[in-house]
Amino acid sequence: MSHEVKVPTLGESVTEATIGEWLKQPGDPVAADEPIASLETDKVAVEVPAPVAGVMGDFKAQVGDTVNVGAVIATIEDGTGSKPAPAAAKAEPAPAAAAVVAAEASDPTTLSPAVRRAVLEHGIDPSTVKGTGKDGRLTKEDVLAAAEAKKSAPAAPAPAAASAPVAVPVVSLGGRKEERVRMTRLRQTIAKRLKSAQETAALLTTFNDVDMSAVIAARDQYKDLFEKKHGVRLGFMGFFAKAACLALKDIPSVNARIEGDEIVYHDYVDISVAVSAPNGLVVPVVRDCDRLSFAGIEKAIGDYGRRAREGQLTMEDMAGGTFTISNGGVFGSLMSTPIINPPQSAVLGLHRIDDRPVVRNGEIVIRPMMYIALSYDHRLIDGREAVTALKIIKEAIEDPTRLLIDL
Repeated sequence: MSHEVKVPTLGESVTEATIGEWLKQPGDPVAADEPIASLETDKVAVEVPAPVAGVMGDFKAQVGDTVNVGAVIATIEDGTGSKPAPAAAKAEPAPAAAAVVAAEASDPTTLSPAVRRAVLEHGIDPSTVKGTGKDGRLTKEDVLAAAEAKKSAPAAPAPAAASAPVAVPVVSLGGRKEERVRMTRLRQTIAKRLKSAQETAALLTTFNDVDMSAVIAARDQYKDLFEKKHGVRLGFMGFFAKAACLALKDIPSVNARIEGDEIVYHDYVDISVAVSAPNGLVVPVVRDCDRLSFAGIEKAIGDYGRRAREGQLTMEDMAGGTFTISNGGVFGSLMSTPIINPPQSAVLGLHRIDDRPVVRNGEIVIRPMMYIALSYDHRLIDGREAVTALKIIKEAIEDPTRLLIDL
């Protein structure tokens, strides 16, 4: 008997996705609820589980195809895996692919799509790599580190009958090469949204600089006790999230959005935190940030960062958000003009900390300084409001006591 595999519900307002990868091939045995395909949506990768146990049947869509919610993309046949593939006999799997199968057979936790793709691309045996993710799971960074180590190791002699390399779309130009790679659905969406923000909003950015001395001192003094009590590191993001909450409460328009000819104000603060994922930048939402403790904020951000690296974020994680914080400083950025995340009206950009000479009490001293930037939609937020909001953030970071007494 044949069973249909359909595209599952992907989230509010999401009606279609792109086939990113088939995790099973025709003829492979599958267990009920086992991931058999990875779909790329506008925001995240979504795994499609097998509705029943059996044998993987025919594909009704190929990698790169756009499919609608509810569409049939494959079939699963009754059986235990003895059915041959409908196409020509399958060749022996490449060593990396065989290693993936072996790893997943011995581990009840299936490799995430991002990790699986990295393993296959770089020819890494996952059983030889120590995972640094939760419960020892492999992350994409673990695989990339293993790939770099493999490159630096002496090359092993090629076998007598080496397998043919995978064909890639490369154009040779007099000894130089160009490779064409299809944009992922997420990257296409990022491009469209950012361009739309530039074309729709009246974008403007205001800057300030912050003396990080007090926050660094507080962090150095309490980080060990904080981690021992809460099980999470005390970072700088908690301070900036709390400072942003103060500013957004005092200047409500920075936490608002335009909807048609109306302004929608929020009495809560849901902060979207930009984190890096395998396919691009994503912005999961820390909800009710104004009501969370430092530990609650740091735990939420840490969990999102880990799940982003492992490709485990969901549509719900990205839904909503009233304000965004983006930290380019972790990549070494000195200054930038971040673009708002529609329909939000403002975004705070953080940057690297540098020791710089500043004047204090008439004397030149060295202080750890950071440039901060607030990009905003000038249709809704006046310059005075934007500058005031950024100044509130600056003052709260330079005097963290303000965070405790709501100043």
